[in-house]
Amino acid sequence: MTARITLDQWRALVAVVDAGGYAQAAELIHKSQSTVTYAVQKIEHLLGLRAFEIRGRKAQLTPAGATLYRRARTLLEEAEALERGARSMAQGWAPSLRLAVEAIFPTWLLLQCFNRFALERPEIHIQLHETVLGGTVEALTEGRVDFAICSHVPEGFASDRLMRIRFIAAAHADHPLHQLGRPLTHDDLRPHRQLVIRDSAQQRILDSGVWLGADQRWTVSHKATSIAAATMGMGFAWYPAETIQGELASGVLKPLPLIEGAERFAELYLVFAERDCRGRAPVRMAEIIREGVESLWPD
Repeated sequence: MTARITLDQWRALVAVVDAGGYAQAAELIHKSQSTVTYAVQKIEHLLGLRAFEIRGRKAQLTPAGATLYRRARTLLEEAEALERGARSMAQGWAPSLRLAVEAIFPTWLLLQCFNRFALERPEIHIQLHETVLGGTVEALTEGRVDFAICSHVPEGFASDRLMRIRFIAAAHADHPLHQLGRPLTHDDLRPHRQLVIRDSAQQRILDSGVWLGADQRWTVSHKATSIAAATMGMGFAWYPAETIQGELASGVLKPLPLIEGAERFAELYLVFAERDCRGRAPVRMAEIIREGVESLWPD
């Protein structure tokens, strides 16, 4: 069925409500008042209902008009988004951006980068894969993402170093390991429960380099689950220091005084799926992420 009401006519109706009257609407959308009035009357005639009723000198929405107004606003916003998206594609911007990011990358910083990108390109749909170790590699090699932030660079892919992540072994302040009151060895850890985040890969399971010698182990999929368990006194783990800085500052978690392995480090890299055909959206997002990291950790 062909639409009988044009976008300009819907725009006139919305303007009357937003501006507070026909004369003000005419100024808002740069049309004559007679044009605005005719557009609203045309809508009412074609639909067989009244959108406005005159009370004194003001046009008030009827209940039906209020419904039309809400849906017309949505229609106009979708039309504008469609045009923005089409212009972006004509300029070489893909409609969506897919990226895989290791769980150890600071989530708050990633979201800030997303927001900055969205202010520049609100029409681009961001699809984030939150991955661990081999899951990031799989996302790249299987072509499911445009670029990734990962700790292992798959063979044949070009990469740029992004940052170093510092891990520390930590447990609840009242954990039995802290009650020993002395430097700890791995033998001290062995009888206690270790909290581990699962590699998200289906096939390419990678060695995380973390000591896994505890007699008890809980393996979870998300860092938030692991941190929650640790803050409840249910185990110990190695965490990115930045990720648990709040828990450390409050004293809920304390670093374990290990003689060896109290700290470890992992490098994170920016890796593009395509070496020579990088789209504008992945390149711009990578620039924003790099700038965000460098502003906080210049070295």
